[in-house]
Formats: sequence, structure tokens, C-alpha cells
Amino acid sequence: MKLIRFGEPGRERPGLMLPDGRRIDASGVGGGADYDEAFFGSGGLERLARWLADTGAAAPVVADDVRLGPPICRPSKIVCVGLNYRDHARESGMAVPDEPVLFFKATTAITGPNDDVIIPRDGTKVDWEVELALVIGRRATYVERDRALDHVAGYMLHNDYSERSFQLERGGQWVKGKSCDTFAPLGPFLATPDEIRDVHDLRIWLKVNGESRQCSSTCELIFDVPTLVSYISQFMTLLPGDIISTGTPPGVGLGHTPPRYLVDGDEVELGIEGLGSARQRLRACR
Repeated sequence: MKLIRFGEPGRERPGLMLPDGRRIDASGVGGGADYDEAFFGSGGLERLARWLADTGAAAPVVADDVRLGPPICRPSKIVCVGLNYRDHARESGMAVPDEPVLFFKATTAITGPNDDVIIPRDGTKVDWEVELALVIGRRATYVERDRALDHVAGYMLHNDYSERSFQLERGGQWVKGKSCDTFAPLGPFLATPDEIRDVHDLRIWLKVNGESRQCSSTCELIFDVPTLVSYISQFMTLLPGDIISTGTPPGVGLGHTPPRYLVDGDEVELGIEGLGSARQRLRACR
């Protein structure tokens, strides 16, 4: 299944994208429950599948011009992985890590896949990072690697925007440069694992103003999905609906010589094979 949320910001409703591209309203599932921790943690995906098979054909159709929001409701946390593509570590001038590099991104940064991205006040070095993100479907604590995929509800596209001056020049942790409002566009949809032929062999790409900037494959991940779920669960409990963003391939603005950052009016387009594409316009903070 491909889960979507649609409607005005803050008033999104749950839906599904069908194989033929049609979008339907799934508000009737489980009394209108949203795609949140309670939904994923209580067998929501199974209920949704049964509803789709039994009554999905009669569900209201969502018009193509209706805004798509982030595919899941705001989770308890976004755990990000840094330097998880070998080439990206090299372009950043950093050694390939021996263990996953973890940092947090504020959940208030979450926005829809095609919403404008706002350059923060005093921001001068906004950068792009196309990433594969996964959503936890079952509570995960001290999970063994060979059971890790049992805890994954699905996968989605994430653009992990960064304000490099906040991240690298203001002291402290990376989270300051990662958490500005609108810095986590998600979607267009959350694909359940059965929709993806091989999560570790997907083309991943990003363009800025029509020019290719990132083009790689998830086969280049240093730490794969089962490793990340297992590893992170050794340090914290992962709740249903939590997001793990698995890192970005080479080609970010920071890696250019000289660095190339985003400005008001720039357009970023990105996608991952099987997970759709998204487009964001950069806007200056008003």
C-alpha cells in the first residue's frame, strides 16, 4: 500500500494512493484515525489493508489538485544518520565512520512533499540532502539485526535540508542546522515494504533548477536498514511512527568547489525509485 495524507496544513486526512495513481480518502478506517503512533502500534496497517480490500472501491476519490501533506502524522522523533554513503563522507572531508553517526531533527520541521521551504532568519547556507527514510511499525528496543525488518512499517522520500552555518559554525550539535521549520519535507507517500522490490538497490536523485546534483543508489549505504534499526534500538526505544532517515549520497552543496547553497526562488526536485518524487521552492523568511 501507499499511504498519503491530504488537505490543508494541520488539517490533513489519511488516504491511499492506488496502483493506477488514483488517490482515495481513508478517513473511514478505524473511526478516522490518523497515521500516527497509535495507528501503527495497534495493527493499523492490517486494518487498512482489510478496509481497502472490502470497501476501498467505494471510498471517496481525492482530486489531483488537493495538497499532499507528510504521509504520517508528527512522530515522537526523527533520528538521522550522517555520513552513511561512502562518497558523501569523502566529499565532506570526513572519515568513513566505524559506527553510525546519529543526530536528531526536530519533528516541527516536517512538511509536505511539495510545500515551500523557508530560508530561516540569518540563514545563508541552506543545503539539500535527498534521503531514504523509514518508519517504525512496532516498538523496538534492543532489536537483533535479523529481526529488524519486522519493525519497519514502510519507506518514504525525505529531503534533509540543512543550514550549514547553523550546523557547523555555531557550536554544539548538528540539530541546530537541521531543525528549522519546513526542513523535513516527507513523501509523497509511505510505501509498505511489499511495494519495494529491494530497498538496498534503489536509484536516488536530486536536481536543483533542473540540473542534476545527486545521483546514486541505496546500494551505496555504509550501514543498511536492518543494521540501523538494530543499532539505534540499542540506545533508545523506537516507537511506532518514528522516522529513521538513512543519510544522503554525494552531491550536496557543501561538497561543491566553491560550495553552492540555495537562495530564494531556487527549485529542488528529488526522488527515489519506487517512492515517487517531490518538488520544493525556496522562499526567503518574511
